[in-house]
Amino acid sequence: NAFEDELGVQPPLGFYDPLGLLTDVDQERFDRLRYVEVKHGRVAQLAFLGNIINRAGVHLPGDIDYSGTSFDSIPSGWAAIDAVPAAGRAQILLLIAFLELSVMKDVTGAGEFPGDFRNGALDYGWDTFDDETKLQKRAIELNNGRAAMFGILGLMMHEQLGGSLPIVGQM
Repeated sequence: NAFEDELGVQPPLGFYDPLGLLTDVDQERFDRLRYVEVKHGRVAQLAFLGNIINRAGVHLPGDIDYSGTSFDSIPSGWAAIDAVPAAGRAQILLLIAFLELSVMKDVTGAGEFPGDFRNGALDYGWDTFDDETKLQKRAIELNNGRAAMFGILGLMMHEQLGGSLPIVGQM
């Protein structure tokens, strides 16, 4: 396969494409799929961390709305969706739209790889790293994102199977 030497091909699986999504595709299609993988990995990392922190009993102080609904009263997991007032859900969707349309993209055109958002607003010193360090950090992010996607999926499955998450109760 043309992509066997790409970042993310590593032990123990090596090149792993069980669904054949990369069969007879060009570099542009590969880069699009890698962008989607990186983005979903970043979202999954935030989702997993937020889920664990919320289940551990850590909540924002105060109320979520003017009618007195406290952040503490919002349950964990799927039940939180219905518990958040409609105006709050709308604000979340608007924030997601704003991030998608103006923040989470390569505005300047200086991005080096899929998921490199050179939007001109954030600078974490990426350009100060040498090429080997950049490659290593990208591989770490890719692996952490993959693990987080499985982690949040596992939390969601356990919730649907009865809601018991013993590891969280021991924190």
